[in-house]
Amino acid sequence: MTAHGLVIGKFYPLHAGHLGLVRFAASESAALTVIVLGTVFESGSHERRADWLRAELAAAGAELGHVEVLAVRCDAPEEYGTEIAWVANVAIMRAALAAAGRPAPTAVFSSEPYGVELAARFGAEHRAYDVAREGHPISGTAIRADLAGRWSEVAPAARLDLATRVIVTGAESTGTTTLTTALVDHYRANGFAAMPVVPEYGRDFTYELHAETEERLGREVAMDDLVWLPEHFARIAERQNELEDAAAMACPLVIADTDAFATELWERRYLGATSDETHRFGTDRLPPRDVYLVTDHVGVPFFQDGWRDGEHIRADMNGWFVDELTRRDASWVLLRGAPEERLRYAVRLIDALWARNATFASPPWRSSPPSVE
Repeated sequence: MTAHGLVIGKFYPLHAGHLGLVRFAASESAALTVIVLGTVFESGSHERRADWLRAELAAAGAELGHVEVLAVRCDAPEEYGTEIAWVANVAIMRAALAAAGRPAPTAVFSSEPYGVELAARFGAEHRAYDVAREGHPISGTAIRADLAGRWSEVAPAARLDLATRVIVTGAESTGTTTLTTALVDHYRANGFAAMPVVPEYGRDFTYELHAETEERLGREVAMDDLVWLPEHFARIAERQNELEDAAAMACPLVIADTDAFATELWERRYLGATSDETHRFGTDRLPPRDVYLVTDHVGVPFFQDGWRDGEHIRADMNGWFVDELTRRDASWVLLRGAPEERLRYAVRLIDALWARNATFASPPWRSSPPSVE
C-alpha cells in the first residue's frame, strides 16, 4: 500500500481499461489522485471527461471514495525524447497537484511505457497494470476510430453523455411514430444494427390507466372518463428518460419517439399547467440531446384511433412545441411534407450530427499515446 498514488490520462473517451487501472491503483493506495489531461486541440473538454470519471466513482460508492479527480489543461507538446517536453508536461502536473492541496505521489500507476520515466520525475515508484492489455484488450485509439463498433467498451457515464440523441415530437397524428420507425429502420440497416426502439411511453400508460379505470368502475369508459393527475405525467416523464438512457447505453445514435419535454406540454394540455416534478424531468433531469424533429400538422390527415383528443388541438399544440423549444434555445427543425421527404431531410441532418459527434480531433504532434488513452 502506497501513501499517495497518481494516475494520469486523457480518458479520450473513458473506457473499461481506464476504470480497471483506477480500481487497481485505488486498491494499492491510501489516497489516489487521477489527473485528466486535455488540450485545446482535442474534441470535448477535459472537464467533461473528468465529470465522466467522477460519475463512475460516485456509482462505485465508498470503495473508491478516496480517489480525487483533477481536470487539467495541458497544451505542452508531447516529445518523449526531449528534456524540454518532459519538464513542461511534468511542471503542469506538479502545479495541478499543488493547487489542489495534494502531495507529491509516492507511486505512479500506468499501463504505458511512459510510466517509468514519469515516476522517476516525481521520485516515486512505478507500478504497472495490464501492460499486455490482457485484462482489457482496448484502447482509446481503437474506440475513436470506430465509436459505433466499440460502443460497449466505453464507460457508461461517457456513453450517456456522448450518444447522439434525436427526438421526434409533435402534435397528435402528425406522423411522429411513422418518421421514428422509418429512421430506426434506416439506421439499423446502415451501421447501427443494435439501435433500440424508444417508444412513446405515454401511450402505454394511457392504455394502463384506461384498463385500471374500467376495472375500478366495472364498466366501459371513454377517454373523457379518465382522471389525469400530476403524478401520472411525472411518472411518464421519468420513464421516458429511462427508456432513452437505456437506448444510449446500447447504441451511440438514439432516435426517440417523444421525450420528457413533450410530456410537460401534454400535462399543460390536460391539467392546465405543468407540475414541478414533471418539469424537473423535462429540464434538470433531461438527458443531453442534439436536435428535435418537430412533425408539422399541415398536410397530414388526422387519424382518430380512439385514443386521441381530436384534430382541433393540433395547430395549438404545434405552436406550443415551437414556442417552448425556441424559448429553451433548443435545436429544432420543423418537418413538413410527404413521409419520404421528411425521412430524406432528417437523415441528411442526422448524418451530419453523427459525423461531428463521432469525430475526435487530436493535436498535430499526436503519434503515440502520451498517457493512458
